[in-house]
Amino acid sequence: MSTVLIIVALIVVIAVAVGAVLYGTGRGGGRGGLKRRFGPEYERAVNRHHGDVKAAENELSELVRRHGDLRPRPLPAEARDQYVAHWAGLQERFVDSPRQAVAEAEKLISRLASDRGFPDAEKHEDHLDALSVHHAHQVDGYRRVHHAVSEAGQDASTEELRAAMVEARQLFERLVLDSKEDSPRQRRGIPGRNTALRPKGSGV
Repeated sequence: MSTVLIIVALIVVIAVAVGAVLYGTGRGGGRGGLKRRFGPEYERAVNRHHGDVKAAENELSELVRRHGDLRPRPLPAEARDQYVAHWAGLQERFVDSPRQAVAEAEKLISRLASDRGFPDAEKHEDHLDALSVHHAHQVDGYRRVHHAVSEAGQDASTEELRAAMVEARQLFERLVLDSKEDSPRQRRGIPGRNTALRPKGSGV
């Protein structure tokens, strides 16, 4: 084989290798890419696998493969305004009925996620998995409200319900605002986003 052919073959091999790395990084592949993409969900997966990083990364890579290509649908302005108003009402209702407000917040976020094109909540694991791929830094609050209204969470205190509601609002905000219009001005337009959600009689 001539020197020219050897050089050409080496260039092709290098180009393929670089392309594979870039492709994997773009899809969240590789340890660095997965940690950046999943943030707290990465650590959660490692803990779930008892420190087995390889098993956790295989799981997260599979989630990216299944849900990474999902392109959330934008919300019409009217629907977005209705969701925002509904959430503001739930925050007011929390003062008198914390558990009921949290239960309704869980349903509202579930419906909002479905409207954006995520898997329906009836398929709860797929639902959470898809959200974790696209909103890894906000999904745990939604997980917490789901737990709070489940049979396992019936003993949750009012403070725990409040904390779950506050965290879940982060995912609500990400879902209710179209990614192309996600501006500080619009975030300030969400009523009560700094509300303390303190129930009556709390003394706060």
